[in-house]
Amino acid sequence: MTGFPRIARPAPAPTIETDRLRLRPMRLADWPPYRDAMTGPHARHMGGPYPLAIAWGFFCSDVCGWDLTGAGALTVETRAGGIVGQVGLNDLPSFPELELGWMTYPGHEGRRYAAEAAAALLDWTLDTVRPETLVSYVGADNPASAAVARRLGGQPDPEAPRPEAADLVFRHRGAETSYGTLTELRRNAHPGNPPR
Repeated sequence: MTGFPRIARPAPAPTIETDRLRLRPMRLADWPPYRDAMTGPHARHMGGPYPLAIAWGFFCSDVCGWDLTGAGALTVETRAGGIVGQVGLNDLPSFPELELGWMTYPGHEGRRYAAEAAAALLDWTLDTVRPETLVSYVGADNPASAAVARRLGGQPDPEAPRPEAADLVFRHRGAETSYGTLTELRRNAHPGNPPR
């Protein structure tokens, strides 16, 4: 376990692009789909659904985290501009370690958006932040999210501390270890996509 904050280098939220997606800083217009996901049954794998005030607090934390700790969340949208989810580098006092997380909004599941967006943020994190440790916390009742963690190269770590006792922890290799190129990560995240 590492102390909070783990990064402690405030920085603007990045914009990252993949073949199909744009990961960009969150803005107020992103609140409605976020609210709907976090206050509805879709949030059951993350301890929800949450009351509106709690969901708003999470949203604000995701936005301002970049300015406070150098970690936060990004809205995931298609190249056409449709919002499909969120991906985050979570440096939270309630998390034992720095976490890579993802969420696909209702109606956008099954298209591998989460894997593609998480692979892009993982690559950016390793190149830019170079974290000492990086994990993904996954609800034990969320096999789709566990599959994303494995697709990214995450290895189960049953001994790792976790925010919730039932969470699965997937450990991502440290920044000094090669994950392969972003092209390889994208290929693994979305088979059939030609590398660019």
